[in-house]
Amino acid sequence: MSIRDPIALLMKEHEEALVKLHQLKKSAADLKKKGYSEKTFKTLLKAVEYVDQEVRIHNKHEEAALFPVVERYVDGPTSVLRDDHAKMAKIYKKLNYSVKALKENHEDKTSRQELSESAEEIVQLMVNHIHKENHILFPMIQRFCTKEEIREIAKKLL
Repeated sequence: MSIRDPIALLMKEHEEALVKLHQLKKSAADLKKKGYSEKTFKTLLKAVEYVDQEVRIHNKHEEAALFPVVERYVDGPTSVLRDDHAKMAKIYKKLNYSVKALKENHEDKTSRQELSESAEEIVQLMVNHIHKENHILFPMIQRFCTKEEIREIAKKLL
């Protein structure tokens, strides 16, 4: 059985997340600027669902499989990334609250404003987080981890 490259897998998940984050940002901005539209709201809901499900799972996988191996060498990067994961969870709660409020009252300008702000906040945090992982953490892992450690990460991820 061949072990797939866990870094390539995580980077692919990052690419998918960036697409959904773009949809989230655009649809939240459109709702704020143009008002409620069923089509835009459905696009937003799909992006929010992706953040809730896929990103949460992705973050748990990183914390369980990747970070412990990295922490054998250095703590700094993973503590920053864990903090980002915690911030994402808090912002997501605000985002989800705004989504529910707008679902209940499509004309609520305050909900649209709060939705736009929390969407912008989570998108900015997640894009920066992905950049840190893709350009700092992953190259560090590829440089310093042994093949056995890469296999260990892969087994936990796959």
